[in-house]
Amino acid sequence: QVLLVESGGGMVQAGGSLRLSCAASGRFNNNSMAWYRQAPGKAREFVANIRQDYGSISYRNYVDSVKGRFTISRDDAKSTIYLQMNSLRPEDTAIYFCNTSPATNNAWGQGTQVTVSS
Repeated sequence: QVLLVESGGGMVQAGGSLRLSCAASGRFNNNSMAWYRQAPGKAREFVANIRQDYGSISYRNYVDSVKGRFTISRDDAKSTIYLQMNSLRPEDTAIYFCNTSPATNNAWGQGTQVTVSS
């Protein structure tokens, strides 16, 4: 079983940047990992995923609202997934989670809070 711990959230002004990290312990050999987020009063949504095959990145996908602003990456040597978030907007305010893609139900961590003020 994989234990996922997110970090790097915080409070920033619109236009600012944050870099989220997701450290995985246990078995971390899942080729496809993703970031998700849940805004207050809304359902959890997909943000971005990244797939690696045979040591090379096969693809990255992003929800339309973050394309050009967010970048997902991974360092399997460190068992860590990253989300670089630039040009943040108030509507990016949410708790951000990492998980496999598709998500594994019993692998959700506590998430990390991102708050963007206008």
